[in-house]
Amino acid sequence: MAEVRAEMVANVWKVVVSEGDTVSEGDTLVILESMKMEIPVIVEDGGVVAQIKVAEGDVIQEGDLIAVIE
Repeated sequence: MAEVRAEMVANVWKVVVSEGDTVSEGDTLVILESMKMEIPVIVEDGGVVAQIKVAEGDVIQEGDLIAVIE
């Protein structure tokens, strides 16, 4: 199980995957927006998306849990 956490304060612009989706290394989970830049959050290890902990429009802080991959 891998936890994907935010590396910065940002807005969740778009959630690309859903719970239950199979993802591979390099896939985009969500796209964050900070200072008018779009920042993709990339999967480091493949697996199945067990939980998505953010929604579009959320403001997240550094260290916040974005998703859990099993």
